Amino acid sequence: RNTSYDRRQLYTVCGLLMHSSLGVTPDGLPLGLCAIKFWTRASFKGTTELKRHINPTRVPIEDKESLRWLENMRQSSALVADPARCIHIGDRESDIYELFVTAHELGTHFLVRSCVDRRADDGTQTILAAMDQQPGQGEHPIAVRDDKGKESQAHLTIKYHRLQVLPPLAKRKRYPALALTVICADEQGTPENRQPIHWRLITDLPVTCVDEAIEKIGWYALRWKIEMV
Repeated sequence: RNTSYDRRQLYTVCGLLMHSSLGVTPDGLPLGLCAIKFWTRASFKGTTELKRHINPTRVPIEDKESLRWLENMRQSSALVADPARCIHIGDRESDIYELFVTAHELGTHFLVRSCVDRRADDGTQTILAAMDQQPGQGEHPIAVRDDKGKESQAHLTIKYHRLQVLPPLAKRKRYPALALTVICADEQGTPENRQPIHWRLITDLPVTCVDEAIEKIGWYALRWKIEMV
């Protein structure tokens, strides 16, 4: 018996990829898709290994798939008479310095969940180090579900701070430093059946009080509506 036919092998094949942007009101009412981009990859082989040898921040944004975030921002902003009324919300994948600069150039705004500990102020400290020095400025309860679907309340400690965020070292001659607001929301205690909440949001919008920080957290929570499109 030839057992080679019984072995399951996984192959990555080239398919069609899509990146879409959904318009939503502050009350959560979906307005429809504002932008959509389709593309294909010429090759999947070796892309993960390549990231281990090349610093992604040194690659021009024009040569990266991340360019789709900037293109969708431009398309979405072009649909409204006043781009300043739009806040472009994205998950950690959208924590791209070029996106911050593009929003500034278009006269629009952004609110993304941060995943990069960027250099801040004079460059001697990072965003996280600066935020660690800030005291909790308020608390806010939210309803959450654990891994089994059980609902409970999470009590978040809120703090916010305006920082001068610096571009990646490899691109500091191309992009300016930007004044941005970082919002931290950290859950108190250790919940059962789920990971504790630790959000790091970054936005170009000013935040002057805890209520405004909570407002931005609520806006970010609307991001999950795109998962249901």
